[in-house]
Amino acid sequence: MNFDPGHLELPGWTHVYSGKVRDLYVPAGVAEADTVLVVASDRISAYDHVLETPIPDKGRILTQLSLWWFEQLDGVANHVVSTDVPDAVAGRAMVCRKLDMFPVECIARGYLTGSGLAEYRESGTVCALPLPGGLVDGSRLEPAIFTPSAKAEVGEHDENITYDDVVAIVGDDIAAKLRDKTLEIYRRAEEIARNRGIILADTKVEFGTDPATGEITLGDEVLTPDSSRFWDAATYEPGQAQPSFDKQFVRDWLTSAASGWDRKSDVPPPALPEDIVERTRGRYVEAYERLTGRQFA
Repeated sequence: MNFDPGHLELPGWTHVYSGKVRDLYVPAGVAEADTVLVVASDRISAYDHVLETPIPDKGRILTQLSLWWFEQLDGVANHVVSTDVPDAVAGRAMVCRKLDMFPVECIARGYLTGSGLAEYRESGTVCALPLPGGLVDGSRLEPAIFTPSAKAEVGEHDENITYDDVVAIVGDDIAAKLRDKTLEIYRRAEEIARNRGIILADTKVEFGTDPATGEITLGDEVLTPDSSRFWDAATYEPGQAQPSFDKQFVRDWLTSAASGWDRKSDVPPPALPEDIVERTRGRYVEAYERLTGRQFA
């Protein structure tokens, strides 16, 4: 059964927000609650559209993988308070501290690909950071670089910004802390993933301030196939696009002739075929199992 928490009424909780993937609930009857219930649905988005076809178990995988990574990143403050959640959302929800989120997507890139590659081919830079010449799709960047973006509304595309833009938004001190924390998380996670035969090409994290302590705290999801680009180290070959442990099957099908969809049109994407759904679910499961060493039940 596919899962869309936007249709659920949870005892003791009031639904307040639906994003591309996650739904937020606050404690019912509490005027100034300091916690929020974060529920991961099975929705999947591509090309700034939330698709009508969900991916079974996707929300459970994202939640369980995030929780595992939070455990690995000991010493990095995160927003998780408890996994004691209503039975209807067990395994796919977390009770979290409400944070005052910074309006910046914090991205670390250890390999050149995606939008970074597109900018590099035009100007030799990524987020205005100059890079050496001769790099190709999949080239390793040593050291990894901080390439932030501005948060977009649902249905809009995040826009790459420069470090100076981050300084203008949050100030010098906070900007430096966000950059340093992002790169430290990437370095630690990249080593863990590499030891499991997986390359962490890049990742997006989000931070906020804990109102109770003033501490900069890691929020949202962390190091999942939705927020990161994972490649199989055994098949990694610079100079070409690398197969990813994410929604690559969905993107490839949507842009193929088989889908009949024009990405430049205003028409929403069509429903996904069953085999694309199954193969996509399989990639999410494989990412979870290879990284954690646990079987996904």
